[in-house]
Amino acid sequence: MCNDHNQREVSLKNKERHQEDHNNWSRRGFLQTLGLASGAGMMMGGFSVSALASSSLLPMIANAGIDDRILVLIRLKGGNDGLNTIIPLFDYSKYSEERPTIKIPQSDILSLDNDNKFGIPKTMTGIKSLWDNGAMKVINSVGYEDHNLSHFNSTDIWNSGDQNYLNAEDQSGWLGRYILDQNPNYLEELPSVPGAIKISSGSAVAFHNPDQIDLAVNFNSPDRLLDIAESGFVYDTVNLPDDCYYGDQIGFLRGIMNVTFSYAPQISTAYGNGTNEVSYSNNELSRQLSIVARLIKGNLGTRLYMVTLDGFDTHENQNNSHPNLMNTLSNAVTEFYADLTEGNKAQEVLSMTFSEFGRRINENSGGTDHGTAAPVMMFGPALQGNAILGKDPDLDDIDNNGNLKHDIDFRSIYATILESWLCLDPVGVDMILGDSYERISGIGFDCMSVSTQEVTPLEHGIKHLAKSDGMGGIIIEYTLDRPGPVEISIFSVMGQKVTTLVSEYQLKGKHQAHYNTRFHGTSTAPLIYRIVNGGKQYSGKFVVAS
Repeated sequence: MCNDHNQREVSLKNKERHQEDHNNWSRRGFLQTLGLASGAGMMMGGFSVSALASSSLLPMIANAGIDDRILVLIRLKGGNDGLNTIIPLFDYSKYSEERPTIKIPQSDILSLDNDNKFGIPKTMTGIKSLWDNGAMKVINSVGYEDHNLSHFNSTDIWNSGDQNYLNAEDQSGWLGRYILDQNPNYLEELPSVPGAIKISSGSAVAFHNPDQIDLAVNFNSPDRLLDIAESGFVYDTVNLPDDCYYGDQIGFLRGIMNVTFSYAPQISTAYGNGTNEVSYSNNELSRQLSIVARLIKGNLGTRLYMVTLDGFDTHENQNNSHPNLMNTLSNAVTEFYADLTEGNKAQEVLSMTFSEFGRRINENSGGTDHGTAAPVMMFGPALQGNAILGKDPDLDDIDNNGNLKHDIDFRSIYATILESWLCLDPVGVDMILGDSYERISGIGFDCMSVSTQEVTPLEHGIKHLAKSDGMGGIIIEYTLDRPGPVEISIFSVMGQKVTTLVSEYQLKGKHQAHYNTRFHGTSTAPLIYRIVNGGKQYSGKFVVAS
């Protein structure tokens, strides 16, 4: 093994291990994002054109009445210092004591709340307008138990939603599992539009399937995506170098990259139809978000995006680097929502920051070492008001390494987004995340706030349950309160379809569907049943005893 997966502490106190972690991080990123291709597909030695995106994600979302919702993940790569982002004014003396040279002076802080408990640095002045307009929320003290302090490992944990990712057989991402949940048969079809797009986000595994194939279309820089959007460029696979071996390799790589480019017509059309109606700052994140805004306004149809702002590993010189990063983030997000507002799209777009970890409370040689809990910021008018959620960070109640203790597991945020923004069935949410995590109250959005269809769940719903038939099989019992087409299917926990039990028009009243183990076999693994009726989905889980 070229890297130590059990590595836990990486700080300036052990510069060799810290550099090794960065080298391994970069090495994996290179292997998985070589050129513009999915690194996993290349390393497997094979390639499936449908492995680059979700095939029927869009129709499935449309059937759920949420076809206009978009999620944009803003990755703060390197471990953002949460205490210098959302500043604990309620304990400013302790904050100043621990950070004598890198603290934000009170004269350079904008208060976020009437109680003057929290503030942001004035370098984030632009984002204050989103807060004042009710389009920003902060979730404090986010993390997980026994926090891993390696960039490489903790990034994978956040992107996968699995704290045991390093040893897991299923090394998929949380949104990769969501895509599979929406359409377990996606590998059998080529999608009409990308199900997800990553820009400058490298090897982030958030959209990986269990085989580590990235379901997102990846572009290593805004320039690459811009080239596609403007020209629909496709690599030449005919006029190759004369050298046989070298020419074959070049042709192979170009062929793989051209599959990503198969979306060039759709991307180019959306880019041409959309326009940026505000001026964006000259920085990497603004350029990424300007392209995302244009694709959204051009109705590309992609629902999931990830962009990245790098540079947050602030061990040294934090007074110069971190304020600039905060200014970049603030300007980019503010410009993004101003642009979306001009195009009447802002209500449809929810954005969220995330980083692999926070920073230590006390400063270290003009910077901060790897920490644990940190705030997550969410943006968008769908939040319906500003608020600071979660427990206040306690600078006195710390762990053995001098780090903040977390209050909210980051997967609670994922669960809330999946259920209340993407409107996935609660059982499906728990299956995707591998456990049931508490949903965050007061988040502001729900599954009705921006729907294009008028849905009244209280007037139309299905009561359903699964019970044993006494002979080793399962009876799925359900009651329709109106007639209509019904489809009932069984899926594995990995989202693969096992069988379809019912696909017909049924009358109002009580019905049953029978899952017969004589035909489908027995298993001690949980199975999921899904009922589709009236444009809505209902699901539950069961185990067939062997």
